[in-house]
Amino acid sequence: MTAFKSDFLNILQDRGFIHQCSDFDGLDALAAKGAATAYVGYDCTAPSLHIGNYLSMMMLHWLQESGNKPITLMGGGTTMVGDPSGKDETRALRSVAEIEVNKASIRGVFAKVLRYGSGPSDAIMLDNAEWLTKLNWIEMLRDIGRHFSVNRMLTMDSVRLRLEREQEMSFIEFNYMVCQAYDFVELSRRAGCRLQMGGSDQWGNIVNGVDLGRRMGTPQLFALTTPLLTTASGDKMGKTAKGAVWLNADQFSPYDFWQYWRNVEDADVVKFLKLFTTLPMSEVAKLTALKGSEINEAKKVLATEATALLHGRDAANMASETARQTFEEGAIAENLPTVGIPRGEIEAGAGVLALFVRAGLVASNGEARRQIKGGGLRVNDVAVTDEKMMLKASDITTEGVIKLSLGKKRHVLLKPA
Repeated sequence: MTAFKSDFLNILQDRGFIHQCSDFDGLDALAAKGAATAYVGYDCTAPSLHIGNYLSMMMLHWLQESGNKPITLMGGGTTMVGDPSGKDETRALRSVAEIEVNKASIRGVFAKVLRYGSGPSDAIMLDNAEWLTKLNWIEMLRDIGRHFSVNRMLTMDSVRLRLEREQEMSFIEFNYMVCQAYDFVELSRRAGCRLQMGGSDQWGNIVNGVDLGRRMGTPQLFALTTPLLTTASGDKMGKTAKGAVWLNADQFSPYDFWQYWRNVEDADVVKFLKLFTTLPMSEVAKLTALKGSEINEAKKVLATEATALLHGRDAANMASETARQTFEEGAIAENLPTVGIPRGEIEAGAGVLALFVRAGLVASNGEARRQIKGGGLRVNDVAVTDEKMMLKASDITTEGVIKLSLGKKRHVLLKPA
C-alpha cells in the first residue's frame, strides 16, 4: 500500500475510498500543502439525496478534516439537462420550479458533515445555474464546444452503453458531459478548485473536465473517484423494500436509517464502518476482531455512528433504544415508524394485504401474499395465516396502535385517528 505525503489521500486510502485518480503525485503534493480545493456536484432530481451521495459527502468531510477546502455544487443548471449515466432511457425533464423545490430541500443535509464559513478550509456552496443558464449558445459552441471530440464522446460509458443497447439518446443528454466539464473550468476560475470527486460511473465526465481545463488554460486539474457501492453479495447498495435510502429524515426516518445499517451483511460491516462513520481506525480495528454472534455488536455501533453523523446523536440513541425495546423486550416502542389511518377504516374492516402495502413493509399485494405463505407477516406479533384477514377495531392495542411486522426486524405502527 502506497504511503502518501498528504493526510487526505492517506485517510481516503486507509478507509477504502479510492478507485481511480488522474495524477496521484500531483494531487498528493497539492493536498499536503492544504491547497486542494475540491468539489462534488449534486443534481436536484429529488427532494433528498440518497446513500450513494453520502459516500462523496464523506470524501468532502475528510478533505476538510485534513485542512483542505470543499465545495458542494448544486446542479441547478445540469438538472435541467439530465445525466444519462447508468440510465437506459431519458430522464424526465423537471421544471425550474420543481428543481428549486428540490434544491431547497437538499441544501440542509451538507451541514451535517461539513463546516461552512469564510475560513481557508470552510466549505462553500455554489450553484451551476449561475453560469450555465447565462451561456450564449453560439459563444458556447465556439469557446467550449470546439474542444470536444464527438468521436471521443461516443466512447464514454454514459453514451456507449446506451447506444450498444440500442436505446435512444437525446441531444440534450449528449450535452450533459459538456456542461459538467465546463463546471470544473468555471469552478477553477471562480474558486481556485483543482479537484473533482465522484463515483466511478462519473470518471469519464470528470476526466473530460480535466482535459477541458488544460485546453482552456486553467492550472492542472485532478480527478478522483470512489468504487461503485455494492454489498458483499454483489447487489447495488442503498435499496430497501421501501425504495432508496434517503438522507432527509422526512423521507427515510432516523429509525429506518439505523435499521438499514443494523441489517447489513456481516461481510460488509468493516467496509461500512470505514466509509460511513468517523470512528478512528483503531476503533474500527477492535470491531474488526469481533467474530460470530459478536458481529451484531459491531453492526449496532455502525448503525448508531452512521445515524449520529447524519441525524444527530440524540436521534441515533433513540433509534438504538427503540430497537432494543422492540427486539429484546418485545415491547411496542413509541418511536417505531408510524402511519396514520382513519379510525373509520379500521372499524369498517380493512384488508391485511393493503395495510402492509400502505405501511411500506411490502411493495404489493402479491409480495404480501408470498410473505404470508412463508410466515413473514405478523399483526401484533401474531403470524398472519389468511390473506383475506380483515383488521378491525378489536385489533387496536391498549397503546392505541396496531403493530405490523415483516420478519423479525421491520415494524410499523398503524395509528387509527
